[in-house]
Amino acid sequence: MRQIVIIEDDIALNHGIAMALKGDEFIVRQCFKLGDFQNGEKADLIILDINLPDGNGFDFLKKLRRTSNVPVIILTANDLETDEVRGLELGADDYVTKPFSLMVLRARLEKLLHKADQLKRDLYEDELFSFDFDRMAFMVNGSPVELSKTEQRLLRLLIQNSGQTLTRDFLVDRVWTDGAEYVEENALSVTVARLRKKLSANDHIQTVYGIGYVWREKK
Repeated sequence: MRQIVIIEDDIALNHGIAMALKGDEFIVRQCFKLGDFQNGEKADLIILDINLPDGNGFDFLKKLRRTSNVPVIILTANDLETDEVRGLELGADDYVTKPFSLMVLRARLEKLLHKADQLKRDLYEDELFSFDFDRMAFMVNGSPVELSKTEQRLLRLLIQNSGQTLTRDFLVDRVWTDGAEYVEENALSVTVARLRKKLSANDHIQTVYGIGYVWREKK
């Protein structure tokens, strides 16, 4: 069973979320302040409020991301775009503003847990793609696609960091791992272009000009 941790000081809302998640699938751990959550405590997903009695959720998230990749949904009354951007930049996986539907929250939670499962198995699937990195089996719209080892490494890095811009230097460092001392300047651009063409993924593999590339999931 999955352990879901709720860190929310609104007692009624905390209990409401817990009730919505109760069942055979989840164990729900309720925290009403940051101090109730112990560092290193097991969690499969955290629902995190920002304004808490003993601290700020953004600071908690920043510290958490030094040691853990556990999925985090930020839950807050702050609907400012700058707050949402800050939360996502600090490593939040989703951002829900109050008031909200408990059914929608559960649906987002289940989507994040499914994504986490795929990453653990080195598998990525959506309506268009099926990438099994363990078996080196890649499908686009039900049809197999052949990828080189270099293309596979690049694709895995982009998907594992979905939504995050990866710099060119970072990608060159991680993709060309065969000990080569020199990699041609345009090698990454050429590999990205080949990967986009093979996967028909122009909308998914996006260029962040002057920085690098990012994998964008279909909304």
